[in-house]
Amino acid sequence: QVQLVESGGGLVQPGGSLRLSCASSERIGRIYAMGWYRQAPGKERELVASTVSTGRTNYADSVKGRFTISRDNAKKSVYLEMNSLKPEDTGVYYCSIDFGTGPYWGQGTRVTVSS
Repeated sequence: QVQLVESGGGLVQPGGSLRLSCASSERIGRIYAMGWYRQAPGKERELVASTVSTGRTNYADSVKGRFTISRDNAKKSVYLEMNSLKPEDTGVYYCSIDFGTGPYWGQGTRVTVSS
C-alpha cells in the first residue's frame, strides 16, 4: 500500500516562500502523474500544480510564475516551491501521485500566509 506524507507547511508573511515536500513509500521514477492540490476553509479542493510522465507541467492561473513542481526520484519525493506567497494561498496542501492505477493522497500540510 502506498503512503504519501506531506511536510514543510507553516506560517509565513505575504511575499515569503515555502518549500513543500511529499515523501512516498514507493519509488516514483515511473509514475503516471503527480500533483499538488489545496483546500481553503469552506472551499473545495483545487488543483495547484501537476506534472505527467513526459515532464510537462500545468499550473493554476493563480500560481503561474510563483510556484514550481519538481521531484527527486532518488529521495522518492515530490516538491512544491512556493514564492511570492499571498494570503489567498492559505489552505491545506495535498500531494497526489498516480502510479497508473489511480491516485493516492497524502494527509495534507497546512500553509498560512498572513501578516
